[in-house]
Amino acid sequence: MIKGFKEFILRGNVIDLAVAVVIGAAFSAIVNVVVESLVNPLISLFFKADSLDSALKFTLTGPMGGTGTFALGAIIGAIINFLAVALVVYFAFVMPMNHFNERRAAKAGVTEEPEELPSEQELLIQIRDLLEKQKSA
Repeated sequence: MIKGFKEFILRGNVIDLAVAVVIGAAFSAIVNVVVESLVNPLISLFFKADSLDSALKFTLTGPMGGTGTFALGAIIGAIINFLAVALVVYFAFVMPMNHFNERRAAKAGVTEEPEELPSEQELLIQIRDLLEKQKSA
């Protein structure tokens, strides 16, 4: 049991996943600072909303006297925050990295040729042939 666990941990993809989680946590701090200090002030230039958490809130009373408060503003705020973070990540990190990788590949003389995939008919023929081989064996 211990041997199997050791093999699982040392397989490599667990270590890669752990590194990705740590880097992601550190990276989220950078993205949050960019959103809070750059994107949110830009949005506040156009909208005078201090906090969406307190906006669009309503309370309903049930037939037995219980109440429930629905904060739609918080949901809208979370969606806007997600979109702002996604935009910052794409334009500040993903797009420049893709451009950098394309330039590096062009300098190395690597050209990506799309691999021609077999048609459905060819795949079905291959499957049929494999099934026939298994029957005869």
